[in-house]
Amino acid sequence: MKNKDNKTRELTSETVKEIGQIAGADIVGIAAAHEFSSAPEGFRPFDYLDECLSVVVLGCSFPKEALLKTPKEYKVMRDEITIKMSNLAKDVMQQIKRKGFKAKSISSTGGKWVECNQNESKDLFGYISLKHAAELAGLGVIGRNYLLTNAEYGNLLWFSSVLTNADLIPDKKVQNTICDGCNKCVVACPSKALDNPSSFGKKDCSSAMYKMVDGKWELNCFLCRKICPNRFGKINS
Repeated sequence: MKNKDNKTRELTSETVKEIGQIAGADIVGIAAAHEFSSAPEGFRPFDYLDECLSVVVLGCSFPKEALLKTPKEYKVMRDEITIKMSNLAKDVMQQIKRKGFKAKSISSTGGKWVECNQNESKDLFGYISLKHAAELAGLGVIGRNYLLTNAEYGNLLWFSSVLTNADLIPDKKVQNTICDGCNKCVVACPSKALDNPSSFGKKDCSSAMYKMVDGKWELNCFLCRKICPNRFGKINS
């Protein structure tokens, strides 16, 4: 590819990953934009960046101690890493742009697409689903608790991403299975949101995850993350 000055633009997958890691990401994966073809309309990379070819997924680990905190303390830590990841994506986006490519950052509060029923799908919002992007980028597997689980960091990862028209070599998807013979999150879920393995109960989950306190919604539950045997990694192969 060439820019306006007729100079060859070069950007490799290795370079992009190095940029992400220097910026502060613990892990970086790359997915091909065309792999999102099964996502709902409005949740595909090329819906937000014309000529998008690659999705760079950035991940940072969440402190293990967070699972021992109260919901209020957990939320504070979660909000901090959410801001960190969104800023990290902006940093990587700017560096890709300096190389002469188009790029758009997707914040850590982006994509909320889930595999739920048609009645619930009307309530979805966001850009691309970051957990689906992470799975396509080879950073882990989405388990029964609907959390992306990584062999090293478990389900304690937060993500952001950068869309680009740079044609990067994508990473291979992880082939591990992580939930065989385990039903702990399903049994523990107070709202039964995980009962149907093919249709996540988004509204049911939200009804238990948050509660109204003094006129404000506060986090109330993160049990599916806390109870998972793979919460700290060591996924079964």
